[in-house]
Amino acid sequence: MKKAIITSALPYANGEIHLGHVASTYLPADVTTRYLKLNDVEAYYFCASDDFGTPILIQSEKEGKTPADYVAHWNKRDYDDFTAFGIDFDFFYKTSSNENIQFVQQVFNKLNSAGHIYEKEIIQFYCSNDKKFLPDRYVKGICPYCNAVDQYSDLCESCGRVPEEISEPKCSICGQTPTKEKTTHFFFKLKNFSDLLSKWLEENKNLQKDVKKYVQNWIKSGLIDWDITRDISWGVPIPLDDAKGRVFYGWFDNHLAYISTAIKFLNDKGIDGKEFWNSADIYHFIGKDISYHHYLFLPAMRLGMDSEYKLPDFIPTRGHLTLQSKKISKSRNWYIGLKQFLQYYPADYLRYYLVSINPYSQDDLNFDWDEFTNRINSELIGNLGNFVNRALGFTKKAFNGIIPETENFDEKDLEAQAKIKSLSGELGILMDQNHLDRALKKIMEFSSFFNQYFQHKEPWKNESGTANCVFLSVNAARSMAIALFPFLPESSQKIWEQIGISGNVNQNKWNSISDISLNAGHILGNVSPIFVKVEPEDIAKYKKLLGPTI
Repeated sequence: MKKAIITSALPYANGEIHLGHVASTYLPADVTTRYLKLNDVEAYYFCASDDFGTPILIQSEKEGKTPADYVAHWNKRDYDDFTAFGIDFDFFYKTSSNENIQFVQQVFNKLNSAGHIYEKEIIQFYCSNDKKFLPDRYVKGICPYCNAVDQYSDLCESCGRVPEEISEPKCSICGQTPTKEKTTHFFFKLKNFSDLLSKWLEENKNLQKDVKKYVQNWIKSGLIDWDITRDISWGVPIPLDDAKGRVFYGWFDNHLAYISTAIKFLNDKGIDGKEFWNSADIYHFIGKDISYHHYLFLPAMRLGMDSEYKLPDFIPTRGHLTLQSKKISKSRNWYIGLKQFLQYYPADYLRYYLVSINPYSQDDLNFDWDEFTNRINSELIGNLGNFVNRALGFTKKAFNGIIPETENFDEKDLEAQAKIKSLSGELGILMDQNHLDRALKKIMEFSSFFNQYFQHKEPWKNESGTANCVFLSVNAARSMAIALFPFLPESSQKIWEQIGISGNVNQNKWNSISDISLNAGHILGNVSPIFVKVEPEDIAKYKKLLGPTI
């Protein structure tokens, strides 16, 4: 049996989940995990809250809480919001867990013993007004590579590179120009891994070609050693006697939680977690803004441990979500919170829309209220919902909900039968390639075909071929219920129950999508519309209620 471990970039425990978070990272990972499980893969989806760092320390002080209590609140809130959206983690943990702290310290000791760590005195920004050293996210300035303004000192969101030193720095807390003071930090010898990273990138054929080329150009232009220390109190302590009061940089410890979280969960189940990790396909779903960390830092650290833990096989990388064509920004109140959105529309509406507009590429995507309305009403309801309801509804009305005996198939029937029998294979190819938007489009094309088939056969005339139409249409609805499960889990279960099949739709195998297994005499359940129309007047109201005024 194949194995897979799926992770998503960890949500920072310092605020609510918004639509931009789920679009590129959590939703594609959830859809893929659900598909793999249906496809007879022993797959597990792991995630954790990213608990450490200066922003959390400062915000917890403002709220009069300990950092531990503060991140515990956001860990639970994030998990609850994800769950409401249908994100089905097998285990959601935290980087501040004892397991992760111990694992991070073990990794550091191994890298240090292998000669991949060194200590040196550096000059770091210090704010005399706030009386503290300023970690990366508290220094903003101009990117020295692309000249983008208002960028963090540890990551340019415009070009994706990590600057060696930001230009025209300002303290993010008070806005004053910081001074430079001496301190001692530990560094990871990232530049020594250039050849090994190039070899890994070249040999891994599963990585996206556009992202791979991007990273290879970074390597060619010269990597710099990586500062893995921060002068703050909230973080994973460096396990050396002469490093008291210093902690690891968040990007040193957070991605190690992928491994420590998986190991804990699997070991607790009586599975050898390390053996499972190293024999599984490893997926890390990320947004394009953290490709530098996942394609360089993360694999280099594992290479520095002699690949004791397997490097990722897949790093699905997608673009950012904008809102009404403008960059999402919490600080500017230009965002839509996930919890708030779900108070107005079902999770499956948002899941459908976000998957359908999200290609497997670094291209940015845009949330547009009017397009959301049109896609839900014309595609999800007008196409898919319409077919399911008319096929099942007609069977209830004309045959008391009982599938009738078939006759000899005509040419149209045979074509419809062939569509069902080829669906699982056609979808599987797209799902394996992570083209989730194309797979969802293929399901909608399948639904559109059967809408046309139903219309062509005109079963309401009760002429020859009516029974065949009903038989094939109900079986097509069954196929769609299984195929839709990774994308729209709640709606697919509703279809399943209305067809009158016991149990949960996710108990099926992927290949069974192409089975024609509902025979004459099968009795349907209660039938009612699966979806409710999105009203334009409600959208006008929600534009004002959800996030900023559009």
